[in-house]
Amino acid sequence: MKINELRIGNLCARIPVIQGGMGVGVSLSGLAGAVAAAGGVGVISTAQIGYREPEFDSSPIACNLRAIKKEIARARELAKGGIIGVNIMVATKKYEEYVKAAVAAGVDLIISGAGLPMTLPEFSGKAKIAPIVSSRKSLSVISKYWMKKYSRKPDLVVIEGPEAGGHLGFNREEIEEYTVSKTKDYDEEIHAIIDLADELEVPVAVAGGVYTRADMEHYLEMGAKGVQMATRFVTTEECDASPAYKQAYIDAKKEDIVLVKSPVGMPGRAIHNAFLDKVAAGERFMKGCRQCISTCDPATTPYCITEALVNAVKGRLDEGLIFCGSNAWRAEKIETVADIMEEFS
Repeated sequence: MKINELRIGNLCARIPVIQGGMGVGVSLSGLAGAVAAAGGVGVISTAQIGYREPEFDSSPIACNLRAIKKEIARARELAKGGIIGVNIMVATKKYEEYVKAAVAAGVDLIISGAGLPMTLPEFSGKAKIAPIVSSRKSLSVISKYWMKKYSRKPDLVVIEGPEAGGHLGFNREEIEEYTVSKTKDYDEEIHAIIDLADELEVPVAVAGGVYTRADMEHYLEMGAKGVQMATRFVTTEECDASPAYKQAYIDAKKEDIVLVKSPVGMPGRAIHNAFLDKVAAGERFMKGCRQCISTCDPATTPYCITEALVNAVKGRLDEGLIFCGSNAWRAEKIETVADIMEEFS
């Protein structure tokens, strides 16, 4: 199958692969810059992006806003003129400030989900904007509101399906219907979203479960213009996570990939480990608040998701939450970004 470039307004990616944003600290400038340099769209996750700053525990938001500028600048140096985007969760506290910081740093594309990014056009400046949706209804609501209030439509739509990693835009019952019992076929919803996007004349990228070129070709044949892929990029030399984090993917078996209830109220997908066993046994690990997600209640949550994700990305796996996509168990070795992108070209 001939693979065409992905056009997002005046941006053009030679290979129609968007690297999914992975927080905390999994996709920073190292990974994003490498993907952009190889012809795709490199994406930095802004989720607690400043976690390595010395004063992060006391001033997390200030550290994050500074780190957004630093990471985008470094990614630009690595990207060799390629496209650099950010993923900013709507549920992030001070969401608009994060968007403004990314725009001020000159980011090309803002991808935004974990809620409906209703106000995104107000703060996006010249950056291209892409909502993440999981249903035709969500895209309809967003596009109608943006046109009415801002006279603007999305530059790209990212459809995130139930096989994705991290926090998911479905309830647990829906995830199991799509992925376990398979009583529902998510391709039907993808078709419906693409039909609406075609009416809007907006390109679509499909995310969730994309691991090989064959996966990409399936969605391109359905009418998508590209794919978003995250899990495959974790086990690369350029990924910003620790070697131990990457090894957890390589060591994982299919039965180790589990659904979890995140302390911020969303279902998520992760690799089963000792930390999850401790949480299931009733242990509580909440120590302070890092001002991450607006839906979190520090008084009742069993653990701080920021701390759990930071522990994992630094390699303290038995104290951390290892988010992943449904295909993490397929990882067998450390690859390079260039080799992966060559497969998809």
